[in-house]
Amino acid sequence: MSQCDHNHDDNQPHAFKVEEFTNTEMIVREDILAKAKELANLLTTSNEVQFYQKAEKQIASNPDIQGLISAIKKKQKEIVAFETFQNKKMVEKIENEIEVLQDELDGIPIVNEFKQTQEDINYLLQLVMSVVRDTISDKINVEAGAAEAPTSCD
Repeated sequence: MSQCDHNHDDNQPHAFKVEEFTNTEMIVREDILAKAKELANLLTTSNEVQFYQKAEKQIASNPDIQGLISAIKKKQKEIVAFETFQNKKMVEKIENEIEVLQDELDGIPIVNEFKQTQEDINYLLQLVMSVVRDTISDKINVEAGAAEAPTSCD
């Protein structure tokens, strides 16, 4: 009897059934969640997150910065209103006003440092995700390479 002449049944050593889950059915193991929370807490102790939190408080308590932010938000709402009436001339005028306000806001050192720290934190998170993804990918590839590949009997 050749390798492909046998009946396929679930009692063969190489046969296995992969469980399938929908997103709503997937249950994440408690130990994985615990480690994820531990990592998140560890990340909050990084210099980037510490500086971000300090800068955020300074920005929130600075009346000049808050005034600029409010003025930009108000003008953004005005743009929406003028776009509704298809008044391109007013939209362009207000966009220019926003640009001036945004330049003024960006000229404040703590605002620039805050934005840079946001980028640093995003980079840090992407780096962590890349390490997790690459580690899992390497592990899967090693395990898949060690397993016997199924043969096709077409």
